[in-house]
Amino acid sequence: MSGTAKLISLLIITIFVVPSHSYTDSFLYKGCSQLKYAPDSAYEWNVNSLLTSLVNSATYSSYNKFTIVGSSPQDVVYGLFQCRGDLSMPECAKCVARAVSQVGSSCSHSCGGVVQLQGCYVKYDNDTFLGVEDKAEMGKSCGPSDGYDAEAMGQRDAVLASLASAGGPYRVGRSGKVLAMTQCVGDLSTGQCQDCVGEAIGQLKGVCGAAAYGNMFLGKCYARYSTNGAQSFSKGNDGGKPKDRGPKTFAIIVGMLGGVVLLIIFLAFVRTVFSRGK
Repeated sequence: MSGTAKLISLLIITIFVVPSHSYTDSFLYKGCSQLKYAPDSAYEWNVNSLLTSLVNSATYSSYNKFTIVGSSPQDVVYGLFQCRGDLSMPECAKCVARAVSQVGSSCSHSCGGVVQLQGCYVKYDNDTFLGVEDKAEMGKSCGPSDGYDAEAMGQRDAVLASLASAGGPYRVGRSGKVLAMTQCVGDLSTGQCQDCVGEAIGQLKGVCGAAAYGNMFLGKCYARYSTNGAQSFSKGNDGGKPKDRGPKTFAIIVGMLGGVVLLIIFLAFVRTVFSRGK
């Protein structure tokens, strides 16, 4: 292949190959411990070992927890990951790898860190939290309200009530035009999970009122709902892709068209140069 052909091929690849991320990998919240560890310490080695174990384990399990024991008590690190209940193993592994990457870069030299993505949750700390219920608010968001919709709010309350009394760590349901989802981290007992979900649902309804969608994330569980597809967070709803994607899609299309125009100009320039050289 000539140098010109290679350059054209490279230009085509640059224009049309755009890296993509799954919606389940998108960021929701993070937190980092203010307590720091020393670089090149035994604790840093244990953190790296733990995070590696989380990534490896996510290739065959949707939840796992680890305790990395050091030579002294202060070097012990605890950690876990939890994938959303409807993710496949490849999706879970990809999500956890992305979450570990984010917590590693965001919480550099922090003794503890947590990251919640759409599809998974990762946490590590030097203080044991495994099996401990945590109802502290970690993140919340509420959609717009265009006035009180009695039918939608009745359906929301009905589906959230059904999820509150359901079993299992991952629960999803629908009532009319309202889709809802709750999930507990796998280290909680059945009773702890019920208590946490009940708290998340109560806070969600109190904070978001008549909003078109709402999300309430507590330390070890969350509750979410969406009316009429106002917010997509289920793979079964539009393939797990966010609804409000028009401007982004338009920008990508414009960028690709711009690339095509540049390619045409470039090829015309190359043809002119070669014609003059003959």
